[in-house]
Amino acid sequence: MPLPAGLRPPLGVALARPAETIPAADALPGGARYEPKWDGFRLLLVVDDDDVSLWSRQGKNLTRAFPELVAAAAQLPSGVILDGEAVVWSDDRLDFDALLRRTNGSSSTVAKLSRAQPASYVAFDILAIADRDARDLRLDDRRALLEELAREWSPPLNLSPVTADAAEAAQWFRSLVASGIEGLVVKGAAQPYVGGDRTWLKVKHHDTLDVICAAVIGSRERPEELVIGLPVDGELRIVGRSAHLATSTARELGRLMRESAEPHPWPQEVKPGTLSRFNRSGREPVRLTLIQPLVVEIAADVAMTGKSFRHVVRFVRARPEIPVAEVEPSR
Repeated sequence: MPLPAGLRPPLGVALARPAETIPAADALPGGARYEPKWDGFRLLLVVDDDDVSLWSRQGKNLTRAFPELVAAAAQLPSGVILDGEAVVWSDDRLDFDALLRRTNGSSSTVAKLSRAQPASYVAFDILAIADRDARDLRLDDRRALLEELAREWSPPLNLSPVTADAAEAAQWFRSLVASGIEGLVVKGAAQPYVGGDRTWLKVKHHDTLDVICAAVIGSRERPEELVIGLPVDGELRIVGRSAHLATSTARELGRLMRESAEPHPWPQEVKPGTLSRFNRSGREPVRLTLIQPLVVEIAADVAMTGKSFRHVVRFVRARPEIPVAEVEPSR
């Protein structure tokens, strides 16, 4: 029996909005449930009759990228839709770059990578079971169904841990960062699953570190965003961009910025992917206003792609007292 039309992918996934601190145990309807925030690919795993498919949160079919997960889905009955993350472990740490190589590789490359760096699937929710829609059920009821389904699983299918204990969640938040866990996702025990809505909360690790600002988007006097770099293999490489600057911050920074001296290590135009490898929105080149390199302190989460920050960073303060030559890669 095939899945009903309303359950056929692509489907919207439930989303989370940022929280600065770990929410209290009573912060969400029915009480808070805390889970690790995995640094992987969010995927819906769909088993419809004899067909298995994997769908990204953007609705893209990524089935061909993870043949080992398709094979593992033989452990699941027909009529099931799971929500979770595909992850790859390298030296006891999550390796997001290994996932990216899957989506860009040929079939032969994907086959080799699936053997050399096999992916795992970490399930944390269930949208359908026995061809029936489970999204209107309370989270705790969906979790009970998921746990029953997972009783006989073996890797690479895994069940994501969950706790209702805020103190245990705080301990996870501190200890799991070493393995690449980005933080926590917090959900309400009484909440249904609502695709596209930010009904969940996420608390992410943020580190502060010194980087080099050598260009801005906007004018030097009133920069809109900072373009930041770090020394990599003896060269100053662009590694990310900041969030949009407040007007007062832009004005203060503009007073510190000086016109670029020649030669400058960066070009005046770059491709959009140079500033954000993970979010390649837009195709037009980005115009940079080059400046004399200046040390700034930023706050950034732990998600990296190679040597670059996968998400925008937050400007904390200028550090003009620190020589540019003293800045070293810290990741």
